[in-house]
Amino acid sequence: MGSEKYVYLFEDGNREMKDLLGGKGAGLAEMKRIGLNVPPGFTITTATCRQYMKEGKLPDGLMDEVIRNLRKIEQQSGKRFGDRKNPLLVSVRSGAPISMPGMMDTILNVGLNEETVNGLADATGNRRFALDSYRRLIQMFGNVVLGIDKGEFDGALEDLKTRYGLKHDVDLNEEHLEELIGRYFEIYSKHNLTFPQDPMEQLKIAIEAVFRSWNSERAIAYREINKIPDDMGTAVNIVTMVFGNMGSNSATGVAFTRDPNTGEKKLFAEYLINAQGEDVVSGIRTPRKIEDMARELPDAFSDLVRCSEILEKHYANMMDIEFTVERGKLFLLQTRVGKRTAKAEVKIAVDMVKEGLIDKKEAIMRVTPHVVDTLLHPQIRKTGNENLLGKGLAASPGAAVGSLVFSSDRAVELSKEGKKVILVRPETTADDVRGMAVSEGFLTQKGGMTSHAAVVARAMGKPAVVGAEGISVDIKNRIVTVGNTRLTENDTITIDGTSGKFYLGALELETASVGKDLEQILSWSDEYRKLGVRANANTPEEAELARKNGAEGIGLARTERMFLGNDRIPVVRAMIMSTTREEREKYLDQLLPMQISDFTEFFRTMDGLPVIIRLLDPPLHEFLPDKESLLNEMSVIRLRMEKGESNANDPQRMKELERILDTVRRLEEFNPMLGFRGCRVGIAYPEIYEMQVRAIITAAIKAKEEGKTIIPEIMIPLVGHHNELRILREHLQKIADDLASGKGITYKFGTMVEIPRACLTAGSIAEYADFFSFGTNDLTQMTFGYSRDDAEGKFMHTYLERKILPEDPFKSVDVEGVGELMRIAVERGRRTRPDLEIGICGEQGGDPDTIYFCHEIGLDYVSSSPFRIPIARLSAARAAIAEERSKTSD
Repeated sequence: MGSEKYVYLFEDGNREMKDLLGGKGAGLAEMKRIGLNVPPGFTITTATCRQYMKEGKLPDGLMDEVIRNLRKIEQQSGKRFGDRKNPLLVSVRSGAPISMPGMMDTILNVGLNEETVNGLADATGNRRFALDSYRRLIQMFGNVVLGIDKGEFDGALEDLKTRYGLKHDVDLNEEHLEELIGRYFEIYSKHNLTFPQDPMEQLKIAIEAVFRSWNSERAIAYREINKIPDDMGTAVNIVTMVFGNMGSNSATGVAFTRDPNTGEKKLFAEYLINAQGEDVVSGIRTPRKIEDMARELPDAFSDLVRCSEILEKHYANMMDIEFTVERGKLFLLQTRVGKRTAKAEVKIAVDMVKEGLIDKKEAIMRVTPHVVDTLLHPQIRKTGNENLLGKGLAASPGAAVGSLVFSSDRAVELSKEGKKVILVRPETTADDVRGMAVSEGFLTQKGGMTSHAAVVARAMGKPAVVGAEGISVDIKNRIVTVGNTRLTENDTITIDGTSGKFYLGALELETASVGKDLEQILSWSDEYRKLGVRANANTPEEAELARKNGAEGIGLARTERMFLGNDRIPVVRAMIMSTTREEREKYLDQLLPMQISDFTEFFRTMDGLPVIIRLLDPPLHEFLPDKESLLNEMSVIRLRMEKGESNANDPQRMKELERILDTVRRLEEFNPMLGFRGCRVGIAYPEIYEMQVRAIITAAIKAKEEGKTIIPEIMIPLVGHHNELRILREHLQKIADDLASGKGITYKFGTMVEIPRACLTAGSIAEYADFFSFGTNDLTQMTFGYSRDDAEGKFMHTYLERKILPEDPFKSVDVEGVGELMRIAVERGRRTRPDLEIGICGEQGGDPDTIYFCHEIGLDYVSSSPFRIPIARLSAARAAIAEERSKTSD
C-alpha cells in the first residue's frame, strides 16, 4: 500500500473520479478544471478511508503526503499553515461518492490557536472576525472530534446573548466573543479535555474524525434508508478557508440553478451576510432571499449567476452550489447534482429535453420510480372548514397527517407501534435521520429552503414545512406553542408542504393526479419499453382508473371479489352450503346475471384491450361467517332461551346457525393456502367454473354486439399438474365454444403459475395453456414456506433488520429463489409453445426491481394495481434503456 497515492490536488482530478475523490472532491476538481474560482485545496481518497477502516489508524505515509500538498496550497494562497502573522486556515470536509447531505462531519477554521488568532486579526484588520472564527473551531472540534454535546456550546452561547440582551450571533462584539471562548474552554475542562494548540495536530485529528464519521450512527442509518453500500468510504477535502464572516461585504450561501421545489428555470438561492456555511444549512438563522444579494453584493451576485449557468450547461443538470463571498469576491466551495422535489425532477427533465441539454432516454433515466410514487402523494381535500394553525416555508410538497412527536427516538418508537407521526423540531440535524425516515412529514421552527430539513425532505419525498417562526418548540417538555394554542405529543396536525400551511387535527387527503410533465415522461417511456403494462382490477371503477393511467389491459380480475356485494353474499353462501349439484346450480343461476353484468362492464371499459379473468380461487369457507362469530351468536341465543327470554325467531335462527357452523367445520382447513381452493374446487364442483365461463363468453358477445373489440382470456388458478389444466380446459372449452360459435368471439385459456411444481413442469403444462401469468404472492409463500400475513406481523421485520433477507420477498421478487423458478418456467414453457404469452400479476408486478427482472427474463407484460401503472410504465422503459446502455458499454 506504500506506493498508493493518497492525495490529489484539485487541479489533478475531474468529475469522472467520483468513486475515488467522492462527490465533493470530484466537483471541486471539475470546477477548477473549467476555470471557476475555487479555493486551493486537495482531496484524500475514499480508498484511504477504506484502509483506515480496515487497519484502525491512518495509513503510514499519509500525513507526509498531506504536508507536501499543504505546502503547495500555501504557495497558491500566499499564506502559511500555523504562521503567526498570516496563517493559512483550512476546512476539513467529508465527501462520499453518493451524496449524503449533512450525514458526516465537517470542521472549519482548522489552524487557529491562541497565537494564530492574533495573526489572523492583524492580517485582516478585523479582530472580531478572527475571534468569531476561533470560537467556531473550538465548538466544532469539541463536538465533532471530541464528542462533547453540541447543546453545551449552544447553551453557553444563548446564556451569553441573554445576559447581554443580544438577539443574533452577529451581534456579539470582541469582548463577548473572548468571554464566550473562555466559557467554551471551561466546557472542555469539565470533560477533562483540552483543545489542541498545534495546528498540525488539529489537522491530523480532524482528518481521522471525518473518516470515523463514515460509521456514525446517523451515516449508517442514512445508508440503510437510501440503500447506499457500506464499503464506499468517504473522501476528505482539505480546502483553504475563505470567509463569509468578515463583515457586511462577506456572505455565505447555497444556490440551485433551478427552483428545487417547482423546477422553474430561475436561480434559487439563499444567503447570510457575515456568516459561515454551517449557519445556512443548520437553520440557526433564517437566510435572506437571493434577490437581496443583487442589491447588497452586486458583483458577487453577477458572478454567481454566470457560474450557475456555466455549471448547469456543463453538467446538463440542475446543480446545487455552495458559495462564499469574501470581501465582495465569490468563491465556489461545492457543486453537485441538486436534490429536488418529485414535481421539479419531472419538470426539469422535460424542460431539458426541450432545451436540447439531454435526450428523451436520459430524461426517463433521471425520473426514478420513487419520484413518480412521490408525485402521486396525497394533497389536502379542502372543505373550507380547516383550522389553520400557522404558515412556514413550503419546503417539500405533499400533505401528511400525524400526531406530534418531538424527538427522532420517539418517532421510531411510535412508528413501530404503527402510529403515524409528524416530527416537530426547532430545526433538524443529521442525527434526526432515523426519525425523519419513519415520520410522515416534518415541521421546524427555524431554517430556510436550503436547511437540513428541507433538503432531506425533498430527498425522501416527504412533505415539510420549515422556518415556521410563529411557533415555539419546547423539546424538553414536548410542547409546541402556536399563538394561544399549546399542543403536545397526543395532538394531531396536518401539514401541507405545498403551501407551507399546517392545520389542527386530521384533514382528509386525496390522491394527486398525473400532470402534463409526467404524462410526457410516460409517453416517452411507452416509446422505449418492451414490456406491456396491464392492471390488476376487481371492479369496473378500478379498470377505468387503470385505463386512465395508461394500462394496456387487465392482467388479473379476481372474480371472488365480485361475489362480496351485499346482494350477492347471501346467494354465494347458500350455494356453498348446498348439498347437491342441482341445488348449487339453482344459486349459480342467480349469480350468473350478476357476473355477466360485471364482465360486460370490464369489456366495455377495456375496449380493444385484453382482459384476463381468473376463475374462483380462494377456499370456499372464506365466504362463510367467521366460526368464532357464529359460536358467540349461538351462545347469546342459547342464554336467552335458557332464561326464557327468547323471541319467536330464535329457534329458527339457531337452526340456521347450526347448519352454517356445520358447513364451516366441514370446509375449514388446517392450511387453507394448500387446501381446497383454485382448480381443485373447479374439478370437484365443475358447475361453479361452468357458470363463470358462461358469464365471460355471454358478456363478450354482449359487448361485441355494442361495437366493442373484445379480447377475453380465462385464467384457471392454482394448477400444479398438467392433468388439472387438461381436464378443466377440455370441459370448459366445450361450453365456451358452444356459446361463441358463429359470434366472432376468440378467447384464450391459460393458468396462473403460483406453485413451484408448475414452474418445474411448465413444459407439460404449456401443452394446454395459451398463456402463463405468475402469481408471485402464492409462489413466494410456497417457495419460502412463509405465510405472508404471519411473516409481516411476526418475523419479517427482524429478518430484514438483521439482514437475513436483503429485501421483503413479498414486495420485490426474490431473484435467487422465486426468480429462478420463474426463469425455468419461461424457458420450459416457451420450449413447448414458442408463442406462449407470459406475464406477472402478483403484487410485485408494480415493483421497479421486479419489473427489471421481468424484462430480463423476457416476459410479455407486468400487471400491477391501477395506482402503480405510471410507475410500471416508467420502470419498464428504464429496464429497456439500461439493457441497451449495458450492451453499448460492453
